[in-house]
Amino acid sequence: MNEITDLIAELPELRQDQVKAELGHLASLATPQTMTAAEQICSAQRIDLEGLQGIQDVLLMLALDHPQTLERVAVQASLMQRTGGKNWSTFQFEDDGKPWALDDDTARAGFVADAIAILELPERRKREADWYSSIRVHPVTGEETEILQATIYVEASAESELTFGPSDGLERQVVQRVLEVGIACNAKERIVEICARGGKKMRDEYAASFSKHFAPKSQPPIETPCRDVLLANLLSNPSFPIEPADGIAKVEVSSLDFYSAGGGFARYERRGDDETIYQFLERQFGARSPIHAAGWTIIGATIRIAQDAQDGKRAKTLTVTLRSPNTTTIPNKTEAERQFVITLLERWKLLAPPPEPFDVTEAAQLNAVDLFATLLVQRGRVAASQYSALCQAPHHNNCATRPSLHCCA
Repeated sequence: MNEITDLIAELPELRQDQVKAELGHLASLATPQTMTAAEQICSAQRIDLEGLQGIQDVLLMLALDHPQTLERVAVQASLMQRTGGKNWSTFQFEDDGKPWALDDDTARAGFVADAIAILELPERRKREADWYSSIRVHPVTGEETEILQATIYVEASAESELTFGPSDGLERQVVQRVLEVGIACNAKERIVEICARGGKKMRDEYAASFSKHFAPKSQPPIETPCRDVLLANLLSNPSFPIEPADGIAKVEVSSLDFYSAGGGFARYERRGDDETIYQFLERQFGARSPIHAAGWTIIGATIRIAQDAQDGKRAKTLTVTLRSPNTTTIPNKTEAERQFVITLLERWKLLAPPPEPFDVTEAAQLNAVDLFATLLVQRGRVAASQYSALCQAPHHNNCATRPSLHCCA
């Protein structure tokens, strides 16, 4: 360890600060979310992680050999940390079978231009969009889904700040900040995730722009929660507590989807009014029902909420679809009805609580130099040139903010 510290001390003072800052950035990324992000993105980029020992080893390899992929991993990890947070939203399109124009260069350019307008920045602002693919693996079935992602970097307004200049005195300098907008497109599930600062109104505008450019033949999407669904709570014919003010006549589970440990799928639907789906499964299979038999897991369910006629409005039924791990499809109704359904799902313990805020400072409590110096020793990479490579790697132009969506916070 002392040998590594001495190596850093031999570098010029400015280079020492650069190396330590870079190692500090890598240490801040050493989280479980980043490991998941690396697996998703490296799989799509055909970067082999086999044989690497933990997230520190992965980060160091990416920093030295694949710096652009490291930036993408940082963005993805930050997007995952904000899932369900105040700067993140997911939007669901109807499954109408109409294709998306995700590879169309004109559509991409139009979406980026709209981002400039949504941010209320002059058209002359510099911008860059990084489009790439990642692979998400279903935690139960192991099914792989390709996700098209993009991070849009936009030159924001300049800010003035104090710094020590060449004369060792305080000087005021102008810093050109960079804003970032992250999107993830799941064409198979017809879902778009958007991470951007500015509140719900602005993210709705990004979603409308996505619809206009990439899915012009489809109805505009609606915002849906992307919290873990607790489908195990549907195993034993649960009750659905309702209150008089809810105006609900009846709640029923109309379908259940199962996955077996052997790779099989099964879907059962309620057919008649004389029995529930649970009574049907009990009558049909008894102890061999997938609800009771070992090796079966619920991966999807449909719930029908029948509302009474009230306030001059006709009776109607809201159909809600839940799919593991975190997909909730709510009818394309009003915002009030959407919030009503979310409240019910929370009451019935079918939606997990929103994720806790992620404390990146706490995650990086380990001394960055010690952490990665130890790793360098283990891998035999102790040459000062390797440290220099970390600072000289071709990072993105906005390295002052790092492309990890921190500007969205």
